[in-house]
Amino acid sequence: MKKILIIEDDSFLKNLESSKFTHEGFAVSAATTKAEVDTALEIGVPDIILLDLMLPDVDGYQLLQQFKSDDKTKAVPVIVFSNLSDDVEMKRVMDAGAAEYMVKSNFTLDDVIEKINKLLA
Repeated sequence: MKKILIIEDDSFLKNLESSKFTHEGFAVSAATTKAEVDTALEIGVPDIILLDLMLPDVDGYQLLQQFKSDDKTKAVPVIVFSNLSDDVEMKRVMDAGAAEYMVKSNFTLDDVIEKINKLLA
């Protein structure tokens, strides 16, 4: 079973994503804060990370940099799933090592699952 770590501050969306990915056969961990992310990573390294950039106590870009500089997580694909649609921000995130940047308003969760399955194939 593939493991996904969802990092999302919107509790409704986080619950919706968790339910959808569980239904699709993923083992789901979810986090909102830096401490929750750290705890989830102590439990186990996911196969893929779905990362929102707007978080309450840490910048998602900083988390991405942390993931890509840590030997345990640097090979884990990170999909940034954010409402930010600024081209400069997208380029900065992709240059930092994100596997994909998806603007929430432009994609459904089925689209996200399709992208995840392609990245994990």
